[in-house]
Amino acid sequence: MEGMLEPTVEEKEVATVEIREVFKFDKASVAGCYVTEGKVKRDSKIRLFRDGILIYPRQEGAFAELGSLKRFKDDVKEVSAGYECGLTIRNFADINPSDTIVAYEKQEVKRTL
Repeated sequence: MEGMLEPTVEEKEVATVEIREVFKFDKASVAGCYVTEGKVKRDSKIRLFRDGILIYPRQEGAFAELGSLKRFKDDVKEVSAGYECGLTIRNFADINPSDTIVAYEKQEVKRTL
């Protein structure tokens, strides 16, 4: 019976990133960031908050994606707490200093009777 039930999907916060500076270029806005907690990965699902209010994406249960994640000029797979990085958000450019990005990881939890 256990295998026949659909698993529930839970969101787990894996990183908190503080945006310190924004650099605007022709095609993109690059956020200069500091990872305050956890470890942000290039394939992380994210949400952008401004003053504690969700800014992007607006849909409930939706996530945004990182366009790029860099340390200095090198593309990296992940950045740990206590380090600085540069990132872009795919299809979004309205980034301000002092915004917060929270990275999430989806986990499937088996349901039992």
